[in-house]
Amino acid sequence: MSPNPEALPLWELYHQHLRGATYTDLTHAFFPGQPHFPAFPDQTISNFVSLADGALFEVHQYSLVGQWGTHVDPPSHMVAGGRTISELSVKEMLLPLCVLNVSGQVKADPDYRPTLADLEAWEAQHGRVPAGSFVALRTDWHRRWPDREKMANADSDGIAHFPGWSREVLEVLLEGRGVVAVGHETTDTDGGVSSTRDGDYRLEAYILGRDCWQLELLANLDQVPEVGALLLASWPNPRGGSGFPARAVAIHI
Repeated sequence: MSPNPEALPLWELYHQHLRGATYTDLTHAFFPGQPHFPAFPDQTISNFVSLADGALFEVHQYSLVGQWGTHVDPPSHMVAGGRTISELSVKEMLLPLCVLNVSGQVKADPDYRPTLADLEAWEAQHGRVPAGSFVALRTDWHRRWPDREKMANADSDGIAHFPGWSREVLEVLLEGRGVVAVGHETTDTDGGVSSTRDGDYRLEAYILGRDCWQLELLANLDQVPEVGALLLASWPNPRGGSGFPARAVAIHI
């Protein structure tokens, strides 16, 4: 005898809407030699034991910093006493997803930052950004992955030129709209010029200082609608962790 669907509303929701939905991976597969924050060491990987050597198991041993590849930054990454990975609520891992698309502007200006006009245009078309949501900044920078030179886009003086967030938009999203977290496709929140020329990471510190978290190095936002999708984000649960590679998926119809 089959269970009564009316008594199992989440299963019914799955069968009616989620089973046939589109699942878009927003995550880069990480590997040694990939683009990363310049101050960090490269990843190493070795075989602890190998099937090829007659072992019963294939077991890899990894060495990498927490902020590696597509990853989560909890508040403790920059805020003393802030929430760590193990203190982030699992309820925050499934959120409404809003995609702010500024890829056209970035194509003309790689240092572009979203403006209030961009956000106002988004809300004029889609409605107010909902509280408790995740907002991803689409720049199409992910298409440069995994070319380190193209990701950095450095000039002859070694100054990187890639897009970042703006304080004015983040203030509206975090304080005015009450979003839970944000994400972007580049290696840094603040943009290439700020991080490589000025050593300025104030925007990332602002996000984490608001007890919000972020995902960096997202992928495939160009395959996701600007409104109506869900973000499913997950990561390992190291006690007291200040960052770790993450897996993020957009669920949309």
